[in-house]
Amino acid sequence: MSFLSPLPPFVSRLSLKIGAVAGLVAGLGGLLAPSAEPWAALAAGLAVAGTVYATGHVWLHRRLRHLQSILRRIRTDELDDVSPPSDSEGDELDTLLWEVYRTGQSLDNEIQELKEMESYRREFIGNVSHELKTPIFSVQGFAETLLDGALDDESVNRTFLEKILQHANRLDNLARDLSTITKIETEELDMTSEAFDVADLFEEALESVEIRAEEKGITPRQDVAAGLPEVYGDFDRLRRVLVNLLDNAIKYNEEGGAVELQAEVRSDAVEIRVVDDGIGIPAEDLSRLTERFYRVDKSRSRNQGGTGLGLAIVKHILGAHDCELHVESTPGEGSAFSFTLPTASKSSLQPA
Repeated sequence: MSFLSPLPPFVSRLSLKIGAVAGLVAGLGGLLAPSAEPWAALAAGLAVAGTVYATGHVWLHRRLRHLQSILRRIRTDELDDVSPPSDSEGDELDTLLWEVYRTGQSLDNEIQELKEMESYRREFIGNVSHELKTPIFSVQGFAETLLDGALDDESVNRTFLEKILQHANRLDNLARDLSTITKIETEELDMTSEAFDVADLFEEALESVEIRAEEKGITPRQDVAAGLPEVYGDFDRLRRVLVNLLDNAIKYNEEGGAVELQAEVRSDAVEIRVVDDGIGIPAEDLSRLTERFYRVDKSRSRNQGGTGLGLAIVKHILGAHDCELHVESTPGEGSAFSFTLPTASKSSLQPA
């Protein structure tokens, strides 16, 4: 154990060492001088030692203690209350203090991001597991029932096989949606932008939901403003966006409800809207609609066969087009989902 360890923390050990060496050198120098008195050399050494210690204490001790505090808080992940150094342009020690402080802030940000990612990972795995359980258990149950004798019962065997196929399709849709989101996030999904007519986009999207709309007694309408310019984007991905939005508008609507696709010019862009008079969405749920697996009405959503990823895919595809999904909704009155696309003329002026 060092002889300095019992010293109180306000004593600067480094300054004490430097002062002792300086005093010793001064004292020895005094003794070697011609006709020097021993007491005078001792006094000179003590004076130099005291002066050097005081100077070192003022210049070093406070900042070293601050540096020690920052490092300790970095180690214990308690950086919230750390105050920044008072001077970033002083001497080398001030520069070191600022570098350590910035390093601590960077580490703290990275730690928080890692914690958020870990929380997101756990939630995501839990959601995927939950989504997989229902169709897997259903397929197992129907298959076991068929093997136990229902396969020979013509009154139920076909129904059970249709239900197995239905749940298998649900698993396939979930796998496809997860793959799509992963490819978009990792930028592995090829995006091919081109100029096209919004009317053509509307026609193909409506064809994709025609059967579901007929089952609900809904005839989606189009309202495309006259003289609408061509827009610029990935036709196939944007068709997927409209299909997802139309599918939800039909799915969460009443029999014979209204669904309409609208398009009109907004400054140098075209606004596209999917409007319905369905059940609507509570205000507290609007901000979370595009989260993966988030459902406003969980039981109803699963009964409708959705994967809970449709609006998340919409968000990512629109994000790849540098635009956002906007939602307006009133419970019991309906919803309006909208986004804007640049006109082809404007996009042609943008640098590649």
